[in-house]
Amino acid sequence: MDDRQAAIRAWLQDHREEYLKDLSDLVAVRSVKAEALPGLPFGADCARALKLAAQKAESYGFAVKNYDNYVLAADHGPEDRALDILAHLDVVGEGVGWDTDPYTMVVDGDMLYGRGVSDDKGPALAALYAMRAVKELGLPLKKGVRLILGSDEESGSEDIAYYYKKEKPAPGTFTPDCDFPIYNTEKGFYKPVFTMNFAPAEATPRVTALEGGFRINVLPSDAEATVLGLAPAEAAPHLEAAEKETGVTLRAEEIPGGVRILAHGTQAHASLPEIGNNGITALLDALCRLPLADCNSTKAVRGLHAAFPHGDYRGKALGIDLSDEISGPITVVFSLLSLDEKGVRGQFDGRVPLCADDENCRKVTEARFRELGFACEGGMAPGHHTPAEGAFVSTLLQCYEDVTGEKGRCLSMGGGTYVHHIPGGVAFGPNPPGFFNREHGANERGMVSAFLRAAEIYALSIARLCGEC
Repeated sequence: MDDRQAAIRAWLQDHREEYLKDLSDLVAVRSVKAEALPGLPFGADCARALKLAAQKAESYGFAVKNYDNYVLAADHGPEDRALDILAHLDVVGEGVGWDTDPYTMVVDGDMLYGRGVSDDKGPALAALYAMRAVKELGLPLKKGVRLILGSDEESGSEDIAYYYKKEKPAPGTFTPDCDFPIYNTEKGFYKPVFTMNFAPAEATPRVTALEGGFRINVLPSDAEATVLGLAPAEAAPHLEAAEKETGVTLRAEEIPGGVRILAHGTQAHASLPEIGNNGITALLDALCRLPLADCNSTKAVRGLHAAFPHGDYRGKALGIDLSDEISGPITVVFSLLSLDEKGVRGQFDGRVPLCADDENCRKVTEARFRELGFACEGGMAPGHHTPAEGAFVSTLLQCYEDVTGEKGRCLSMGGGTYVHHIPGGVAFGPNPPGFFNREHGANERGMVSAFLRAAEIYALSIARLCGEC
């Protein structure tokens, strides 16, 4: 460890408590996208998070600019930038299943809990403190660094698109919105909508309502269905069998004329389906075991179950089980569903490998849905790949290795980050490999030690990329 790295590490340890106070303040803002208002494109709370971050950055001596409440930029060093760091302050909704108040950060030893501590307020603040360490330690920079804080990453990234209409990216860009070492490949996206319209029926037992999911990029834990003409006792053995098969909790409540069936699984990020348990697909499994009448809603339920058997996160039933060496296998998550007496509308979240295209993915999916009686619409978005070779990536990997003592390498992921459309951009930390931060789920968490170590890696990266250009 050289003197510069030792100084950075000592500075960060001295400012640990201040970092936690700042993060607690940011977590307290429920910065979930809301209806646009004049001057507030993503709602008042997202703008409030930007304002709070601006106050903190300005208090630390950085030049700050608010881009019409889309993004906030904090600069250090010369105007000619060598590095952009892209992070975000918006969060997904809290969902259900929390053990604590999602917007009151809890410190339990080295572990932090709260919505946004890992995705992405903790990492954003780690980047800000990295810049602050470089600044307050007086490390010389020949070129500048800019921290860009967005407010719509979770809901379409209109914020960063707005920013890049006004500004050009720096030669090097990374986002602290993933894991270490480096993720230089992001899968493409395929999120089609499938529908079926039909006339109301009278036969029973029949499904009259079915709802599940609340965001396209979240594997849903919960779903519920209304079945008329069936008693809880009749449903019970079928639900027990489905629960045993799927691992999702299923229970029936008596309602006038029928039963309400509730499913409760485990919520997860749509790019990591293997760590969740989908309430929608488990409920479809259960419904298909019931003695339902031969009617249109039954056809729809059985068709959806055929397309999305519980546990099939590779699109096998759709015929799109694709994979390649660079980006890995496809993931398919049935994340949104609504059915009533007039029809059904659903959507899945597909994270597709670089080899996926219209011929082997979109057209195959549409044909499969036609077989099952559904219309299916929606295009594909390409993946992102930055070659591992090059000075920028090699410098980041070297900084990671110098701080951690671990070998760095480039990896692929299904999640989409701010750098997805930025040539040469990569995702760089802050979580150590293998850490499960529960992002998009209940009890989201992060480690203080990991954030401070990430800040050390980022500060060293700034010093090398901007100071030795």
